[in-house]
Amino acid sequence: MSSQLSGVLTALATPFTADGLIDEPRLRRLVDRSIDGGVDGVVACGSTGEFAALSTDERRLVVETVVGQTAGRVPVVAQTGATSTAEAIRLSRHAQECGADVLMLIAPYYEPLSLPETTGYFRAVAEAVELPVMLYNYPSATGVNLDPETVGKLAREVENIRYIKDSSGDMGQATQLIHRHREHITTIIGADNLILAALTEGATAVMAGTANLVPREIVDVHRAVAAGDFAAARAEWNRIYPLIDAILSAPYVPAVKAALEVLGLPIGSPRRPTADLAPEFLTRIEELASELQLQATYA
Repeated sequence: MSSQLSGVLTALATPFTADGLIDEPRLRRLVDRSIDGGVDGVVACGSTGEFAALSTDERRLVVETVVGQTAGRVPVVAQTGATSTAEAIRLSRHAQECGADVLMLIAPYYEPLSLPETTGYFRAVAEAVELPVMLYNYPSATGVNLDPETVGKLAREVENIRYIKDSSGDMGQATQLIHRHREHITTIIGADNLILAALTEGATAVMAGTANLVPREIVDVHRAVAAGDFAAARAEWNRIYPLIDAILSAPYVPAVKAALEVLGLPIGSPRRPTADLAPEFLTRIEELASELQLQATYA
């Protein structure tokens, strides 16, 4: 399969059983729901997938399960970043061997790193694999912002660094990435509340955890923008935005998991110590999901 990414990518949640293990059957069902909804790719072990709370073996299992269930229908992006270069290389090589199409690398987190240390990590991991690499810019989690000039320089100098997922939430920064560096790197926006703005501005793709909930609806927004029907894109965005906003305004991972249960797709609790969603947030999500008449599965 071509690994050229575009359109809508679902940042998959990770289902857990009642005793806290990876729930493989429900993960497979979640993959199918996104693909049946028309998404253009799925992402294993992203932030929505609680990768930081998974063991190394669990991260490998999630990637293997997603690749197997996807079965070449859409590209699979495996998030393989870690707190050490050596661990990121091991996870990246595993994902490459088991059939992922693109590797996404978050910068090391917890210990604050300088920008040169961070870019050195990206170079080392990218040079250790053959697959295309996506930089994952999430400064609120890593403490380091990958500014557009740094991103452009890395893409020019390291052949297989081909994508940037920008989750900074800074639309001005995203616009610079899209317009100043499009010849060298493909920009994917990872802030769900900027989906319409990003697509209208010319982002090649959006990566959304809320696509676990409303994959077809987000795909409809993308297709309308691609067709130049901005009125239809705006109308569909206005329809689904309140639910997306409610998810983002609550504790995020618990909200995604609670909303899936509301839809009839229970995937368990977040991994502790993250708590389940508080009732005051859940009530609003239930109301909005009911108004949208969302389906648990697609025909």
